Amino acid sequence: MSASASTVRTLWLVRHGESEGNLVATAADRSGAEQLDLEWRDADTPLSAGGEEQAVALGSWMRDHADGIDVAWVSPYVRARRTLELAASGTDLPILIDERLRDRELGVLDGLTRRGVEARHPAEAERRRKLGKYYHRPPGGESWADVALRLRSFLQDALAAPVGEAVIVAHDAVVMLTLSLLLPWSEEELLGFAADHTVLNASVTRLDHDGERWTLTSFADVAHLREEGADVTVHSGDPDVEPR
Repeated sequence: MSASASTVRTLWLVRHGESEGNLVATAADRSGAEQLDLEWRDADTPLSAGGEEQAVALGSWMRDHADGIDVAWVSPYVRARRTLELAASGTDLPILIDERLRDRELGVLDGLTRRGVEARHPAEAERRRKLGKYYHRPPGGESWADVALRLRSFLQDALAAPVGEAVIVAHDAVVMLTLSLLLPWSEEELLGFAADHTVLNASVTRLDHDGERWTLTSFADVAHLREEGADVTVHSGDPDVEPR
């Protein structure tokens, strides 16, 4: 489906609130550990206490926009579903779970820090350097290009839906790759933007369609968090090898 055929005129992209995985990944990165001390599989990683507060604060934004939003699509992962559950509380927003919005799968690199990848999979680390972030697919996992492929399928369905305004609640890679597909960006443009911009926890990004093309109206807005007194969180670590 071409972007010009979209019936959706405003698309909001929301990243989940801070997760326990974010906290563990940052701690591991700072300590120089090779592996993350996680008790959950990636799909089941919950929000942190701070992430729950961010999701509640996101609810102020959601209530301000609920009358205009026709539908919410959400990743099946616990951290995304819980974010939307808290943010949409008290609204009648229709919610649809779509597995194509899940986070990037890391295969054999799952649960490893950058140090861990270099130590335990040196050949894979070298292959990543050669292929680059966009095309490197770890064994058993996905490249950014793979995620883009399933998002193309999702957007073909979603943008044809008879709605004018919609929200997606998912992950930072999903936000970045959705931008790259709709704006559209080349590999170089995407990686350049991603290097200079962070999709913050519980942030809101807005895309508008004028009947011909998509425009990025705002990126990773967290004004609602500041207004509600919730923390704005930034976590270290490479999203290619650590849960985000």
